[in-house]
Order: sequence, then C-alpha cells, then structure tokens
Amino acid sequence: MTKPLVAILSGAGVSTDSGIPDYRGPNGLWRQDPEAEKLVTYEFYMSDPEIRRRSWRMRRGNQALSAEPNAAHRAVAELERAGVPVRVITQNVDGLHQLAGMPARKVLELHGTARSFVCTGCHARGPMEDALARLDAGEEDPPCLECGGILKPATVMFGERLDPVVLGEAVAIAQACQVFVAVGSSLQVQPAAGLAGVAADHGARLIVVNAEPTPYDARADEVVREPIGTALPKLLRGISR
Repeated sequence: MTKPLVAILSGAGVSTDSGIPDYRGPNGLWRQDPEAEKLVTYEFYMSDPEIRRRSWRMRRGNQALSAEPNAAHRAVAELERAGVPVRVITQNVDGLHQLAGMPARKVLELHGTARSFVCTGCHARGPMEDALARLDAGEEDPPCLECGGILKPATVMFGERLDPVVLGEAVAIAQACQVFVAVGSSLQVQPAAGLAGVAADHGARLIVVNAEPTPYDARADEVVREPIGTALPKLLRGISR
C-alpha cells in the first residue's frame, strides 16, 4: 500500500521546547519588545547603522545557533526514516529539522536560515559563525569581505519577499500532499499560512496542532491543543502505522 505524502508546516511553536522564543504567542518576542521588530525589518536595517549594530549584538546571543532539536523535530525525522514520504515546510530559521535528521533536500525554509549570512550587494554567503567571529574580534557591523557591502543574516526580514522558487515548491507540495499538518504556527502570516488552505482545497486531510486558535481551525479535519512535544510524536506515530 502506498504511504501518503505528508507535508508538515512548522512554526515557532515547534522550537519553543528547544529554548527558542516564539514571536506572536502570549510571551512572544514582539509582544514583549515591539522595538525588537525594527532589528529584523529590512528598511531599518539597511538605512540605520545603529540598528545594524544592535541587530548583530542580538545575534551574538541568539539561542537558535546553540539550540538542540526537541521531541517534535525528532518525531518528524523518525516519520521520514520510517519510509513515509515527508516534506517539511518551515517558517523557522533555526535549522533544527535538519539537525534532527531530516535530509536538507526535504526541508523548505520559507524564511531562510539564521545559520548563514548573505551580502546584500554581491550575494556572497557564508556560515554565521564566521560573521560572529568578526564581531568577537571587535567589528560591530562587519562589511562583506568580497565587495564591502552590507551583510545580513540569510533570513527573510520584514519588508523582504520570500524566495519565489522556495514558495513555488511549497505550494506544489501543499497541492500534492494527502496529509497536511500545521504545527506550532499561528497561521496568521501570509503567504505561509495560506498553504493550509491550498492543501485543504486539494483534498488533503488538514491537521492543526497549536496552543491557540488559528484562522484555519474551522477548515481542519482535526485540531489538537495539547503540548506539541507530546502531541506531535503521538500524531505522527499514528500516521506511520
């Protein structure tokens, strides 16, 4: 019997058990410090050197780079190892799905990755550790070593468009899957949130796993409010049988 293609849309709630705060939840970063949003807004970042310096300082203390995968990440990787066709579409930039064992080619990072930097001028890329080492050596706003341009994390900032190729692949997966699990996502940020609707429109079984209500709960075949670290492994074990 052919196993169903399972698409997993993962949001910030998947990584909170790894010590990475979410953004829009009750204790989310943007609710606690609205000014912090400027540090990841492209227009402010590119035009204000002080914003860039603050953004780099924030990145030095970024828990995402030292975080470890949790039970939810491991459960997704285990589903893939069990022979179920799995594709992960993640709104997260922490790389924890890959660290948990998901093949990188099966993970679409809608919002980029915090594990790399990119030059806004010549588009040169490199590991974030290299840029942070320059900070440790005294550079507060390290320029590109290739062209002298402004460096930024290889994440999609507010005011930037998603990579159209990555988004196109995500839409194709949403259209083709038989099961679509939206987990740890508020399903409020478009176009990522709309993928749940695309999947439902194409006949997929839609499952929403999130602590708070989402705009897509009414369309879901199943809504799970239990903690993600226990709910997702249980749910995925049921799918793999």
